[in-house]
Amino acid sequence: MGANSDKVKGKAKQVKGKAKQVEGRLTGDGVRKMQGAAEETKGDLKGAVDRAVTRVKAGVTRTKARIQRGASRARATASSRSRGR
Repeated sequence: MGANSDKVKGKAKQVKGKAKQVEGRLTGDGVRKMQGAAEETKGDLKGAVDRAVTRVKAGVTRTKARIQRGASRARATASSRSRGR
């Protein structure tokens, strides 16, 4: 649930930033427009970080599974060799 809430927070920042930019354009407030652009960029970065974290976690899970399969095979091979002697 933590990953999903982080994604929602990042998307909310993007939307909020976009709204501030529009407000700044409509009112002619350059500062507000820039604040919106900065906030939208923060949301973009948050999304990129979340995607990277998800990919790293998936890679770690795959690596753990491969290690466990390899250990199982090694035990099975050692067991069969000891029975054959």
